[in-house]
This record gives sequence, C-alpha cells and structure tokens, in this order.
Amino acid sequence: MFLGWAAMYLNCKSYYSLRYGTFGTEELVKEAALIGATAIALTNINSTCDAWDFIRFCQTDGLKPVVGAEIRNGNTFLYILLAANNKGFTWINKFISDHLLAGKPFPEYAEENPFFDDTWDGFVIYPFGTVKSVRSFFQNERIGVTPYEVNKLLGIDARILNNKYVVRQPVTFKNDIYYSVHRLLRAIDNNVLGSKLSPDTVCHPTERFHSLSQILEAFRGYPGIVTNTYKLVDDCHIEVDFNSDKNKKVFSASPADDRVLLSKLAHDGLKSRYGKANKEASERVKKELEIINNLGFNAYFLITWDIIRYGQSRGFFHVGRGSGANSIVAYCLQITDVDPIGLDLYFERFLNPHRAVPPDFDIDFSWADRDDVIDYVFKRYGKEHVALLGMHPTFQYNAIIRELGKVFGLPKSEIDELAERDYYNGDSRGENFNKDKDDKIKRLILQYGRLLEGFPSNHSIHAGGILISEAPIYTYTPVFMPPKGFTTTQIDMYVAEDIGLYKLDILSQRGLGHIKDCLKLIKQNKRIDINIHEVEKFKKDPKIRDHIRDGNTIGCFYIESPTMRHVLKKLQCETYETLVAASSIIRPGVGRSGMMREYIWRHNNPGKFKYLHPKLEEILHETYGVMVYQEDVIKVAHYWAGLDMAEADLLRRATSFKNRARERIHVLETKFFENCKQFGYAPEVTNEVWRQIESFGSFSFCKAHSASFAVESYQSLYLKTYYPMEFMVAVINNFGGFYSHGNRELYFYELMKTGAKVHPPCVNNSEYLTDIQGADVYVGFVHIKELEQKLAERIVEERYRHGNYNSLENFIDRTGATKDQLDILIRVGALRFTGINKKQLLWQADVLLKKGRSHQAAHVTIFEEPTINFTLPDLPLHALDDAWDEVELLGFPVSNVFDLVDEDPRQYVSAAELKNHVGKDVTILGYHITHKPIRTIKGETMSFGTFIDAERNWIDSVHFPQIHRQVALHAGFYKVTGKVTEEFGVYSIEVTHVEQAGFKSRWKEAVA
Repeated sequence: MFLGWAAMYLNCKSYYSLRYGTFGTEELVKEAALIGATAIALTNINSTCDAWDFIRFCQTDGLKPVVGAEIRNGNTFLYILLAANNKGFTWINKFISDHLLAGKPFPEYAEENPFFDDTWDGFVIYPFGTVKSVRSFFQNERIGVTPYEVNKLLGIDARILNNKYVVRQPVTFKNDIYYSVHRLLRAIDNNVLGSKLSPDTVCHPTERFHSLSQILEAFRGYPGIVTNTYKLVDDCHIEVDFNSDKNKKVFSASPADDRVLLSKLAHDGLKSRYGKANKEASERVKKELEIINNLGFNAYFLITWDIIRYGQSRGFFHVGRGSGANSIVAYCLQITDVDPIGLDLYFERFLNPHRAVPPDFDIDFSWADRDDVIDYVFKRYGKEHVALLGMHPTFQYNAIIRELGKVFGLPKSEIDELAERDYYNGDSRGENFNKDKDDKIKRLILQYGRLLEGFPSNHSIHAGGILISEAPIYTYTPVFMPPKGFTTTQIDMYVAEDIGLYKLDILSQRGLGHIKDCLKLIKQNKRIDINIHEVEKFKKDPKIRDHIRDGNTIGCFYIESPTMRHVLKKLQCETYETLVAASSIIRPGVGRSGMMREYIWRHNNPGKFKYLHPKLEEILHETYGVMVYQEDVIKVAHYWAGLDMAEADLLRRATSFKNRARERIHVLETKFFENCKQFGYAPEVTNEVWRQIESFGSFSFCKAHSASFAVESYQSLYLKTYYPMEFMVAVINNFGGFYSHGNRELYFYELMKTGAKVHPPCVNNSEYLTDIQGADVYVGFVHIKELEQKLAERIVEERYRHGNYNSLENFIDRTGATKDQLDILIRVGALRFTGINKKQLLWQADVLLKKGRSHQAAHVTIFEEPTINFTLPDLPLHALDDAWDEVELLGFPVSNVFDLVDEDPRQYVSAAELKNHVGKDVTILGYHITHKPIRTIKGETMSFGTFIDAERNWIDSVHFPQIHRQVALHAGFYKVTGKVTEEFGVYSIEVTHVEQAGFKSRWKEAVA
C-alpha cells in the first residue's frame, strides 16, 4: 500500500458547484499541482457533471483523481461521498439522481438510503460534529476534520480517531478576491443584498489551498488521522477509456445480426430509391456498409432507422439533416431524403476510416410531434439507458451586471444604464465611466462582472441531444428533471463526447408543422391528397422556380427572412443546387469572410474572375472558388494544404466556435502553413486561404445540412405555390416562422394577398385555431387577447354538439360566458351573426346578466327561454370602431392596415416603383415589419429595416449608425426618405431621414 499521497484536499469544488465554487475545473487541478498535491478529490455540490474533465486534467498534470460529491439540502452540508471505484461512482450518480428526480431532500445520514451499504465501493465523510454515534458507523464512513477544528479533538478516544477521522481541507476559492466572488455568487443564488448574507449561506474563510506543510503542522498531534487520510485516498481508483464508444452497441440480438439487418434494409431501400440496375449506387452502398460495420456503427444506424420508422407509423413528418445526409445508406433507410449521388455529397465528411467517432444524425420532427418521439425512445431503450443531454448556460455580461447591481443595492435605473454600456468594446460611455474614480460601487460591479462572465449559471437542457448508452446512464452522470419532463444529464455534450457518448439530435421545428397541417387542410378544404415527397418533381416545376427567383417565399422554411429573400433574388435562384448554396452562404461565417458577396458576383459573372490558385479551381469549381460548405474546408486542407484526412476533419471541427477541438487549431495552423510553404504557394495566397477558413468555419453548414434544408424548402414552396391559402393558414396555426415574434399579423396580410377573405373571429364559424372554408378564413379564438382557453374550447364543443348559436341569450345560456369574457367576444365581432351592432350588444349583455341570465355554468334547456325584446337607444358605430377593437384585442386589424394611417399612400413611392428611381432620393410610406441591428467594424450599431407598402409589398431599408440612433423603430407607420440603391437586381433605400406617420384618431387612441 502506498501511503505517500500528498492528499489532504478531499473536499474541492469547481464552479460547477453552481453559484458557489469559483475555480474552473482545469484551474482547480493546476492550482493543486502548484501547491504540491499529488492527489485531489472533486466534490461538487449535488453534482458530478465535470468529474470526467477533472480526471482528464489530473492525468495531464500527474495528479491522482478522486471523484465524488458534496451532498447538501439547501445550505445544509450533510456529507461527502467519494467513489472508491467506478461502481461507487455509479452509485453516487444514482443516489443524486433518485433524489433530484423525486424532488425529495437527501437523507441526513447516508445509510438511510440503500445505496451505501457496508462495502468498500465508496466512502461517506461526515462533517465534524455529526450527531450520529461514531460507534454505529459502517466501515466506509468517516468524519472529516478541518485544520481549524483540530482543537475540538481533545478527549476523543484515540482508537476512534485513528480509524474514523480524516483530514478534510475544503477548497472553494483561490484568494481574497475570489472569496468576494463566492460571496457575490451566494447573494445572487439567494436573491439577497450582499450585506444581508447569513453565515450559513457562505463557505468558511479558510476554504482555500493551504500548503501541505501547514495542514500537517495543524495535525501534528494526530498522525493517525493523517495516515487514515492517506489510506482512504489510496483505496480510491477511478478508470475511464476516453477513446471507446459507449453508445448502445447492439440493436437486435447480436452485432452479427445487426450487420445482416442493416445490409438487408439498405439494399431494400436501394431498389426503392434507385431501381435495380444502378451500379454506382450499389457500389457506394457496399462501400459504406463495409466502413459502417468495420467502425462498429451498425446499431447507431439501426436505432436511427427505428426512430424514423416509429415516426412514420404515427404519421409524423421528419427531415434528416446534418452530415448524415452524406450517406447513401441513410438515404436508402429513409433517414434522409437527400440523394448524396445526385448532389455529389462528400461521404468522408460524414464517416471515414480515420474518424473513430460515431456519425452525426440530426432528425427534425414537427414541434407538435417531437415529445412523442422522445417518449418512444425512452420506452423503447429504457430509462436506465436514455437521457436528454444537459448543458450549462453561462453568465453573460449584461445579465451578470444586472445581478450584481441588485446585490449591491443599486436602483433599477442605474442598473439598466450600467448594463447597457458596451464596456468591453470601448464604448465612450464606458471609458468615461472608468475615469470616474468616485463611483466605487459601479467600478466594483464592472470588476466582478468581468471575473464572473462565463461562469456556468445553472443546469439546463441541450436543444435536441439525446444519449442512448450501452451501460446504465448513471455510469457516467447523474440526471435531473427539467420542466420538459424527460430525464436530463448533468454532463454536457463536450464531456459526453470526450468519454465516448455521442448524441443523436432529435430536434423540433415549426416548418414541418406547416407542411403537416397544410396537407390536412388541403384534404379538408379541397378533398385532395398530396404526395409531399415528390421533391424531384418540385425541383423542375416552373411556377416554383418563379417563386424562388422572385423571393416570394414568406412562410417557407428557412428561406423567408429578408436576408434570404435578398440572396435568392440576387442569385436569380432557379435550381435546387443554387438553393442549397444560398442556404449556406447566408450563414455568418461566409458573410464575415466577405465571400457571400463574392459568391453572388461570381455566380452572376461566370468567366470574369480568377481563382486564388489553379489547384483551388479544381477543388472548388462548383462554388466558384469560394468555400461555402464545411466540406470545402476539408477538401482545401487535405488536397491543397496536404493535411491528412483525419487532420483535415479535425481542422473543420476546430474552426467551430463551439467545439473543444479548437484547442488544437494552433498545431494544425502550423502544419498548414509549413505544408503550403513546402508546396511553394505564395505567402499572400496561403494567408488568404487560411483567413477564409478561420473566419468561415465558425458558423458554416455542411453541404448535406444545406441540402436537407433545401428539400424542406421545396416542399413548403410547392404548397405555397399551388395551395397558398391553406399553406398560410397552416403557418399561422403553427405559430412559427421568421416573423412570428411580435409580427404574426404579417402572415395574415400574406394570406390576404392570396385572395382569401379573412374574417374576424365568429362564434358560429371559428375554431380554436384559424380555419379555412373555401376561400373564407376565420381568425381562430386563440388570437383573442385575454380570452380564456376553456371558454374558447367550450364555444366550439357546444356548437358541434347542439348546432349554431341563434341569439345573444342563447349564446349566454349555452356557454356560461362571464361579463368580461362576453364583452371581449362582442367587441372583437364574434357575435355579429345577431345583426346587432356591437354597442347595442354590449348594452343588451349588461342588461341580461344583471337580470340573472345564467353565466355560472353552461346549460341547454329543453324549452328555450323566449328572446327578450329590447328598446335600444341610438348607438352609432364610427368607421374605425371595428379596426380599433381588433387592434386592441387581436393585435392587428382584419382589414388593410393602411386604412388607419393619417396619410394618403398614393402620395408616396411604392415598392413596385423603386426600380424607376435608382440613385435618386424618394420617400416611402411604410408599415414597419422588422429590423435587424448589427455591429459595424467601428463598433457602432446600424440596422436593416423591412416595411410593407399599401399593396402589402416589401420595402427594405439600410439605417446607418447616425440614422439608427435617431429613431427607435417599432410597430407603426413611417415616412422613410433616402436614396434608392440596387445590387444584383435587389432594391433598397439608404435612409437619410425617418419620421413616424400619424394614425387616424381612434387608432391613435389605441396605440397610446
């Protein structure tokens, strides 16, 4: 037995003791090595989420890792759990999980939970002063004594001291500054002023790395406790093979059966997709199956196929995207609808013999269907082996400044002013503030904000990652239960990947909901069944081509934003291949490198440009020498710069801002430049290629990803082209799309452009969601602000059961609507079937309810009560009363919004006329739709605006910083003056003046 471990640090925390610890995980390990420790225990509060990182860092720095957790109920420290081996670590994870999932407190003593029995798989260390009798301890239970508690050991039996007591030096912070950081975190966590922190909420001021000599000196009179500590550390061993795949390894009965089954399914799909005599496809299937089998990924493909099969059996639509669409086997299994041969997709980007990690499948389902699919995965593969992937949001600058402002007791106005300063980008206000030496509190807030920025804030859930492990999930991590309702790992995707657990992304999006609901509406409204999978036919359809080329894509998945519509028009996009490229070049990486505009220019001017190097023409001829896709990085790095395939793929991953491989980028950069120098490339060419790689990679798509998006875009385009009314209703009912947040009305305006007659809600025609009947569309009850969902559903259900409502009294009796709810329905026009104007209906409703007409519960009588005849005063309606009420209750008028502007639209230049005024100053009258602020190179803010004119056509504007600062754009009408510019056939206005236009009187009251 080795008793020389320099290991007194059995209770160390990183900042994954959320809002408590202050060390980064690697920083903690390096600090321990610096102090002379040779072993260290990581014990985060109710968590082991960074244990595997900790182990890896310890291995790098030559320390022995001991892993465990500090168990607390709120601020009450109960005990430390340390794993003696991997089985003990699994027990710790399950112990934490059981209590987190059940929402129950941890037991005061560990033996109250059957997890820790009298074994040597782990240790329990109680704090000094534990009430429990030491003599009743199990063999693996100890009491930890801190150096400042040594003087309390007098009088304790030496035999017990030597057997049951160990040294416990807690480590929470590095120095006095970080002790203050710890206190601020505790104040934030407890939502109290820093001055109001109670002692039990913060750590002891000695919880830092004291030298080994200091600790040993404190225990000089108790050598048995020191020896006992050495023995405990010596008994702890944790092992992990970071390089092995830990995903579920077998789908069927055995690996051999998996190989046979995958081959059968792939060849069946081959015949379906390509026919019986496609030699190229057949050879590629054979090649891929061999690689998949050799790398041990048969089960991964089969599990994905199984999930897709379940979705199809339930009538769910899906899109298989990500690099998985590079695989012909995935195409044959219907995991994706992207033909990798037809699009010349690069299989090695997805999977190659040099890549030992599993392939990457991203599967999109409709937002309404995704949870059902996830539930199937949990039930099919077992909750012990399945969990959603966690993540750890970090404190961002603005957020942490606001939190610190509250902790320091600043008033809200000062907090807002402080948080909005662009401190890190050299904003003049921030610079001036830093010269203000008198405002000590604000300077402290900024100082500590800088220290806390990037600290993990809480456990959260990854957007779509799901893990299916071979061993129980507790082998690697505890799980918790977020509001989503599915167990979720404490480890994030980076830790999971490091230890060989690779996620399958099951994502959700609204676009698939648009398609699914549109097909249902077409069936109901036109009695037509649509095969939405005839994408090859859609690609050749001339009407669809016209829509793409003209940017008529509102509501269509991924191609409806102002930027995307501009790109489509600039490219005169008419083909699938161009659409695939368009969906990638709008990504920030291509734009940042300056290559989006270059690509558009080269696309429109073939033969008028030169490639950086002849070999790049050979590699990138399809994209005019521009790196558009992630695959282009691999091709350039491998075929041009001489990196091997594994290094080229690693470079592609390293350029991603979110990938840990980024730490390798400097090594790869050095080899890239050395190789290029040996090849004789001109330095300026090498520098430019590297600049494009580095700036482009962070936010780029793989080609298969863009191709998958383009398939769904074509499906949406087909429906928009041939069934525009049903399509826009489906978009509205799925509450998704670029213009949904605060601009849902725009989809109603787009619906009106199709020729549909849009009606306000009606109790005899409307459903809860918006409904279409022929060319008549009735706004759904869901859009009425403050209308109770239960009443809305009751109105529809009662109408289906007993027929239409025939009077106000009848409606009240059958629905039990209260006075407030009834007023809302009357004002929005939902009872217009009565033929009585709204003011009179409101008067009648008030009288009826005061006379005791039932509004407590809906009821249907055998004999209908007679209608009361009212003698009503003259209550005339004004022309804009309906629009005023609709704006207040729906958020928009169910009419032409330009009826409400106090200007004559005919006096202004329209969108259609802009092409006649290029280079000239014009003034347009526009209704604001959206605007996008961006940062300029100088650090100033400018924006791009989007408006519609009286014909509901789009006008785009550019607001440079000076103009952007003058007017804060929001919903309403604006007179916009500026010079008309044209670029590749797209017209916009460089704004020189913006002035808000007035509303007609009743509208003005509504807005005010």
